[in-house]
Amino acid sequence: MKEKNILEKIKEYRKNKKEIALKKAEENKPQTFGEVVLSWVKSLGFALLFVMILQSLLMGSFVVPTGSMENTVMTGDFLIVNKKFGPSTPQIIPFVEIPLPYILFPTPFDPKRGDVIVFIYQGGRDEIKPRDFTYYLKRCVAIPGDTLLIVDNQLYINGELQDFPHEGLAAQNIYRDNSSEVFRTFPVNKRFTNSNYGPIRIPKKGDTIHFNTSADFQNFRIFIEREGYQANWLGDKALINNQTTNFYVVEQNYYFGIGDNRDNSSDSREWGFIPRKAILGSPIFCWLSWEMYDEYGNERNIFGKFANIRWSRIGRGIN
Repeated sequence: MKEKNILEKIKEYRKNKKEIALKKAEENKPQTFGEVVLSWVKSLGFALLFVMILQSLLMGSFVVPTGSMENTVMTGDFLIVNKKFGPSTPQIIPFVEIPLPYILFPTPFDPKRGDVIVFIYQGGRDEIKPRDFTYYLKRCVAIPGDTLLIVDNQLYINGELQDFPHEGLAAQNIYRDNSSEVFRTFPVNKRFTNSNYGPIRIPKKGDTIHFNTSADFQNFRIFIEREGYQANWLGDKALINNQTTNFYVVEQNYYFGIGDNRDNSSDSREWGFIPRKAILGSPIFCWLSWEMYDEYGNERNIFGKFANIRWSRIGRGIN
């Protein structure tokens, strides 16, 4: 093979140098408006995906909207929540609050009595599905297989009196007309009140629920439909997925949640059991807290909220 002479080498060097210069000029060429927008969209998309994965698998942030857990947590507390009970694929698109179908991953952890839990609200007592996707925060007071009883605001689990949460708001010793509560508590035909509730067994996977009467069936019709079956009463028998029966076998474990502010809490006493698959995690600490509402109950604007930060709550652990 003939070796290149010095002139050919110089020409080749100049050609390569020119090609490199053209390439750099192309790379440094000002972007069009469309290219800039596309670049921003890609960056925001990756950032959003990262946040969704982080919140689903490890940590999430939760703002407390109501006072049902006072004074353990307060309205306007921003909580960091671990996902030890429910790491999953993304459940919701942040900022636009659009729910997504999700899959829970296996975890060795299950809620215990006394844990403060964050879970996906399953809907009101008479709803098969909730109208909106919402995270709720309550204290887990009973686990699968427990028998719960409340007598004059005293909570008993399996016959043993339970200590009241040390930061919770104890029941007020004032007269309350709670006669209307029998029409909104769960189950529908038990006529329990919030302060005198049960006894009731917390369903455990494999439990058998028997239907001796139409009232027995109506107590658990929504429960059965939430487990994925069509349920009706026909004559003197239940009709579940078009099969007549007088019993139902529970397919998963359930829990019972009550707010620490027991006089002012909408919880399992009103809308029923919490399925294990809906429980995601437990709050660790409060990273920001402000007074959301003024003395007249109106929500403050953003400047009013920043002017009413509760500095003493920042960094507090949640127990």
